[in-house]
Amino acid sequence: MILTVTPNPSLDRTYEVPALERGEVIRATGERMDPGGKGVNVSRAVAAAGQRTVAVLPLGGAPGALVADLLDAQGIEVAPVPVAGATRSNIALAESDGVLTKINAPGPELSSEEQELLLETVRAQSRDAAWIACCGSLPRGLAPAWYADVVARAHAGGARIALDTSGRALLEALREQPDVVKPNAEELAEAVGRPLATVGDAVKAAEELRGMGARAVLASLGADGQLLVDGAGAWFGSARVDVVRSNVGAGDSSLAGFLIAGGSGPEALASAVAHGAAAVQLPGSVMPTPADLDPAAVTVTADVPVDRVLREPVS
Repeated sequence: MILTVTPNPSLDRTYEVPALERGEVIRATGERMDPGGKGVNVSRAVAAAGQRTVAVLPLGGAPGALVADLLDAQGIEVAPVPVAGATRSNIALAESDGVLTKINAPGPELSSEEQELLLETVRAQSRDAAWIACCGSLPRGLAPAWYADVVARAHAGGARIALDTSGRALLEALREQPDVVKPNAEELAEAVGRPLATVGDAVKAAEELRGMGARAVLASLGADGQLLVDGAGAWFGSARVDVVRSNVGAGDSSLAGFLIAGGSGPEALASAVAHGAAAVQLPGSVMPTPADLDPAAVTVTADVPVDRVLREPVS
């Protein structure tokens, strides 16, 4: 079982529009509603792969009840933490040319009692977990060191933990040695405080994160592929992608693929790349099933192309 923790979940409403024109009345050509949040997406990808997952998340108000119903309909076990504030609702406007505009609400502020209940729920639900995946931004009320506390408690209970967050929350958690962290290129550059222009730059940055405490770094480099750097070495993975339809949740799908395949080594990296490549070829935040995967399109090598210039360099 893979346990996910999403401290700031959301109800995501996506509207498809011909074009976004400020000040005008725009008629949507399509709409969909999904449970949102990075950890929620990891659970959705794990469930789509036919594996068991439990999602721990604070839920409040009518939006929170709807998130729980939507997750239940997808076969995801929900361990809700009741909170007084309403779960946030996010809006995405998808234009016909592929441009996506997102409006993310701040979410409720958690009281000290709600924060402790969230931690206790993670502890109680983690007994049968092969992995705990903590993902996303922290809501108001949670200190940047909150993830560090989760990592410490998880390790004290004998669990392995994967962390997908950024900024100070990531840096604070590194001191507790999370088993794997999953930054994208921008988050990796932010963590080390310098731009990334090549794959080699990304490798050096990942090694620095390991020096700060991360046991392994799974870094998403967008269209350029993914890196895995751990105590055994470094690997680079990429996949052929015919058509990109949406990159929403692709990184979360990658993390799910990595954990499903054991969470270490080149085989897990290949699974991560396959899941991420499949996700970008699906609409919206739809998560890939095993039938959507194309392992033959994936290449993983220990001969990392350190001189390759990133197609999307990070300044």
